Amino acid sequence: MVESKDNVMRINLKREIDESYNLVFGNELFPQIASDLKDKPIGSRYAIVTDSNVRELYEESLEDALRSEGIETQIFSFEAGEQNKTIDSCMTMMGEMSHHTYGRDSAILALGGGVVGDMAGFMATIFNRGIPYIQIPTTVLAQADSSIGGKTAVDTEYGKNLVGAFKQPERVYIDVATLKTLSEEDYRNGLAETIKHGVIQDAEFFNYLQENVGLVLERSSESSLYIAKNNCGIKGNVVEVDPHEKGLRKILNYGHTVGHAVEKLSNFELSHGEAVAIGMMVAGRIANRLGYFSQKDLQAQEALLVAVGLPITIPNGISNENIIDVTSRDKKAKDGKARYVLPISIGQMHEFNGTYATHVDNDVVMNVLQRTR
Repeated sequence: MVESKDNVMRINLKREIDESYNLVFGNELFPQIASDLKDKPIGSRYAIVTDSNVRELYEESLEDALRSEGIETQIFSFEAGEQNKTIDSCMTMMGEMSHHTYGRDSAILALGGGVVGDMAGFMATIFNRGIPYIQIPTTVLAQADSSIGGKTAVDTEYGKNLVGAFKQPERVYIDVATLKTLSEEDYRNGLAETIKHGVIQDAEFFNYLQENVGLVLERSSESSLYIAKNNCGIKGNVVEVDPHEKGLRKILNYGHTVGHAVEKLSNFELSHGEAVAIGMMVAGRIANRLGYFSQKDLQAQEALLVAVGLPITIPNGISNENIIDVTSRDKKAKDGKARYVLPISIGQMHEFNGTYATHVDNDVVMNVLQRTR
């Protein structure tokens, strides 16, 4: 009940929210997605949001599966590429949705990689003041990281993911069959987030990746499912503790401070995975320089990144000064100064009194950037 005293009125909105959701793992899951939506619908009709590459691969199969269950659906897509991860692209698709009379009773299916998932989730956050959505990630990177945890965002001219919100999906379908259509380059790039998970929280998983590089690169269903479940378990454990990135969840940004900077400064010629691999080497060297991360662990991280075909050096066309400038606008920055997430050992991150991120003197960062060339 509204409380009123003198000239002050208080509206009480205290409430408990359950944002739990299931992750469904398997092979060839499109028929199950359709069956689940028929049995447990989250909307009266569905907007499949995807990019031009994924649309070409999966448009017919997902639409056919949904329509075979009598589910009304339509595809809305944008030109593939990080450079199109903008609010303008989202506005165009939302305008098309409105034109086709999609309303608050509708829902979004995010079909694609990390860019698609971020954009579709952001659209679900703001379209008609919020509608439900489901993540159907089709890349290693998205299945490992971006489809879980509810982060949604678009890029601006000043950096990656600077406009966004937290919105948890209703469900996530991890269909490892979609990984078989990835190019060799895209598949390897996606493994950066997988290696990151081993470094930040699971030494046993890191060891599995070390010992089974050949099997991982073969993309067998068994190996892909094992990797997907471990990735999701690691990220899920972190998100359960810290859903809005107040503390522990910052460890998921390992390698991303410099990673986001070099990705942007390359005009997105570097993929996200390639950029994160480089960022992990910078952060690992900073941690080693500060006495947190042993030379043995740093070398193990480097060897695994190299073994799966990821870059470990900063491209020549990107200056140290420009990297420092871009990192000062990173989301973890405080008072205009970049903060870094740093490992203590494989499987353990530095807590920094519960903040899990720390400012590092520019002299140290500049020295490490120069050594990562």
